[in-house]
Amino acid sequence: MVSHMAKYDDTLSACFTALGDPTRRAVLDRLARGPTTVSELAAAHDMALPSFLAHLRKLEAAGLITTAKTGRTRRCALAPGAIAPVRDWLDQQARVWEARLDRFEGHIANLKEEDET
Repeated sequence: MVSHMAKYDDTLSACFTALGDPTRRAVLDRLARGPTTVSELAAAHDMALPSFLAHLRKLEAAGLITTAKTGRTRRCALAPGAIAPVRDWLDQQARVWEARLDRFEGHIANLKEEDET
């Protein structure tokens, strides 16, 4: 049986890879306050511009940010709804684990009941 989440597999992998780096998470945190230029984003990080641009490319490839060039200035923004596949997958995992914990609690209750009899 194929999971209904299978369509998200590539997207999830790219998102989790992008989110796995603290520099990229810091960029997303900054962009949560609003769009800004690449120069402003890069200024907050102690690394060469080509290295920083590689982080932006990873975020853009994952669909987490968008970039647009106007003249000589490139602006970055969060991509609307980009985190939805991650949220959906985490919600699904939470439901699975909650159900498992509920069954485990029921099993423990049954064991206690058997011990008391």
